[in-house]
Amino acid sequence: MYLGGSISEYSFGNIQTEGDNVRRLCSFFAVMALALVLVGCAATKAPLASDPLTIASQGSFFVGGRNVKSNDLAMVGFFPPTGTITVDQIYVHYQVPVAAQRKPLVLVHGCCLSGKTWESTPDGRMGWDEFFVRRGFPTYVVDQASRGRSAADTSAIVQVKSGRAGSDKLPDVFGAGQESAWQIFRFGPEYPKVFPGMQFPLEAQAEFWKQMVPDWSRALPTPNPTVPALSELARKLNGAVLVSHSQSGIYPFEAASIDQRSIAGIVSIEPGACPKASDDMSIYKGMPILVLWGDYVDQHERWAGRLKACREFASVANRAGAKAEVVVLNDVGLPGASHMLMQDKHSLKIGAWLADWLDRHIAK
Repeated sequence: MYLGGSISEYSFGNIQTEGDNVRRLCSFFAVMALALVLVGCAATKAPLASDPLTIASQGSFFVGGRNVKSNDLAMVGFFPPTGTITVDQIYVHYQVPVAAQRKPLVLVHGCCLSGKTWESTPDGRMGWDEFFVRRGFPTYVVDQASRGRSAADTSAIVQVKSGRAGSDKLPDVFGAGQESAWQIFRFGPEYPKVFPGMQFPLEAQAEFWKQMVPDWSRALPTPNPTVPALSELARKLNGAVLVSHSQSGIYPFEAASIDQRSIAGIVSIEPGACPKASDDMSIYKGMPILVLWGDYVDQHERWAGRLKACREFASVANRAGAKAEVVVLNDVGLPGASHMLMQDKHSLKIGAWLADWLDRHIAK
C-alpha cells in the first residue's frame, strides 16, 4: 500500500500503522466477499414459507359451463322450483409470480377431493400451489365440475324427493370412507396399519379427512365436463402444463385429443388410467409427458396394474414420437411417498424434483 515517500522515511510507529490499515482492508474485503456469497445463496436457495411471497397477480374465474332450465330446483317455499341454473363449469384460482417466464401449471385434483389438494398440507406446511409460484411458475388450481366451488345439478334429487320421479333417477353420487381411502391412498396395507417409512403426516389425518367431499363424477356426462374446460383453459393461457392426480389422471390426455397445440406438457400423478396402448398416439408426438408414482405400488393390486399399463402406454407413445417418462419416486431417491405425495412430509423435495424436470423438458 503506497502512502507517499519511501519506507525509510517512516518511523517504526508509522510502519505499524500501515500494517494495521492493510489488515483492516483485508478484513473489509473478506466481509464483502462473504456478503456477496450469501446474497448469491439467497437468490438460489429453496423457497421457504417464512420468506415474503411476492406475486404479480391473483384471482379466480370459471371456465366452461352450460345453462339448464328445470322445474325441480327447489322445494323450500321461498325459492320457486322453476328457473335456470349453470352447471358443468370448473372453478379456477390462480397466482402469477413477478416476471413469470415459465409455462403455467394447471393443478387438477382427484376423486372425492377438491382444489384443496394442492394448498397447505394437513399439517400446515407449504402446498404446491405456493411452492411452484415461488419457483417461478404461474399456478392455476382447479375445482372439477360438480366439485368444491363448481356447482352441481341437484334437479334430479329434488325431482325424486317431490315424487315426480322414481329413486332409480337419483344421481350416482358417492363418498369415500376414511377406512377405504386409507388403503387406496396407500397409507398402509389396510386400516389402520402403516407402511414402513410412509411419509404422509398421519398425525394430521383428522385435518386431511375434512378435505373429502361427495364425488359427482359418475353422475356427469362423458367425457367429464372438466376435460373440455381444461382444453379451453389451456388455450386461454396460451399454452399450459396440465398436472393431474388420480381420478383426473386421464383428463390431460383426453384434453390433448381435443387440441394438443395448447398443451405444453402433461404431468399425470398416479393416474387412475393412462391411455390404452392401442389408442392413437400421434396426438402426443413431441409432447413432454411425465407419469409420476409414489411408493408401495407393488403392494397394492389396483395400483400395480395401473403402473404396468402406464409403462405400456409410454413405450408405445415414444415409438410414435412422444417424450414420455414413467418415474417411480423411490427410484430417484425419494422413498416413502403415498398416493397423496403432494402432501407428504417430503412434498417440497418431490416438488423441487418435479420443478427441475419441468425446467429440463418444458420450453419457456
